[in-house]
Amino acid sequence: MPIKTDKTLTPKRLLPAIERMWEVSAQKILSIEKTWKPANGTPVFTVKGRYTTRGWTEWTQGFQFGSAVLQFDATGDARFLEIGRRKTVELMASHVSHIGVHDHGFNNVSTYGNLLRLMREGRIEWNEREKDFYELALKVSGAVQASRWTRIADGTGFIHSFNGAHSLFVDTIRSCRALMVAHQLGHALMGEQDEKISLLRRGIEHGLNTAKYSVYYGEGRDAYDLRGRTTHEAVFNVKNGVFRCPATQQGYSAFSTWTRGLAWALCGFPEELEYLDEVEDSELKPFGGRKALEKVYLKAALATADFYLENVCADGIPMWDTGAPNLHRLPKSHLAKTSNPYNDCEPVDSSAAAIAAQGLIRLGNWLALNSAPAQKQRARRYRQAGLTIARTLFSDPYLATDKKHQGLILHSIYHRPNGWDHVAPGQKIPNGESSMWGDYHARELALLIQREAKGEPYLTFFGCCEQS
Repeated sequence: MPIKTDKTLTPKRLLPAIERMWEVSAQKILSIEKTWKPANGTPVFTVKGRYTTRGWTEWTQGFQFGSAVLQFDATGDARFLEIGRRKTVELMASHVSHIGVHDHGFNNVSTYGNLLRLMREGRIEWNEREKDFYELALKVSGAVQASRWTRIADGTGFIHSFNGAHSLFVDTIRSCRALMVAHQLGHALMGEQDEKISLLRRGIEHGLNTAKYSVYYGEGRDAYDLRGRTTHEAVFNVKNGVFRCPATQQGYSAFSTWTRGLAWALCGFPEELEYLDEVEDSELKPFGGRKALEKVYLKAALATADFYLENVCADGIPMWDTGAPNLHRLPKSHLAKTSNPYNDCEPVDSSAAAIAAQGLIRLGNWLALNSAPAQKQRARRYRQAGLTIARTLFSDPYLATDKKHQGLILHSIYHRPNGWDHVAPGQKIPNGESSMWGDYHARELALLIQREAKGEPYLTFFGCCEQS
């Protein structure tokens, strides 16, 4: 595989780089807090090193305040807990009841969920009313997300994207954790005539249909069926629920792979495998049982992990799309070398790497605990790849050490087809900028590794549902 994995790398060896990252991170969060005016909307990505907004949907505000909560989690600096708590109360309520987006797991699990987890871990003082507040927000968020439901021809369905009822986004596999958290908290979606709709069922069906329609397995689905590639969007006929075609909004084409979409799947499926370990066998029987579900989710996780590792540069950073139109202008051996974000042809996407690295580590951990001995070597390969990518992200040229730059991780791409990403004077492609989701996921990645290195509780999205 193109990535050159460091087989000797350990979480403890990464601690110095992670500690430096948190030092840089603190300054970035405080800078945004000082300069950002909430009336301007939500910070999305940087332009010339300053965070700016982009009025598409407000899907990144949870990452803004969730980053402050993660900073407190990692360092114990109470300034960041105060920011995360206060801004969640002041500004996140509209995201809880937002009926127009599929991003509830991004916005609300990153804020209310992280705060509730810290309380259950005993990291912040126990307050019954505060706990109830966080739980209610998570319950409502999961139900609202589940209400964005499109039924397809086989009687199952999926959570449709903000594009409309026809649209299944690969991104949502990670955001549907909002449903799982709400279910674990004992909640359900109430429908017409008081129909009680299972959030677990909707979350699982969404995962199964993402695995079926968003991920390819080299099984002849179409002429571009390469094992592990993903499509950003799967389009359905809403009249009869029949799948029609792959599509994309942020990738180059429906038949290439937008690597951030690939990363969402690579992170989302291992997280869901971890979650299934917490669910009683009886709850999984309606879906064919635990083994049947694990088989589908694991197949998707393994395929996307292998495809990612075969299509990144030697340091684990991918190009923004595997079929980007000017890739042919790069040297044929460009994947065998360290990534070059300043090339003249096509941008890399560090945010995809931050998301994928976490997925690789989680997949490796899950395989190590749940697979046959023959899979142990494979598990280690994924873990070491994730750690190698983390090392890349937490060093030059990706860690933004310039105090004038508000971003944390450089060379993130938002929407290349729409031309939203800033191209600096003298450059031919976007580079040198950051995104709120890339910065948040880098912090989440760092916290996951740091907790393992220090023997602290394993970081999960459903940790907010577990009793301390």
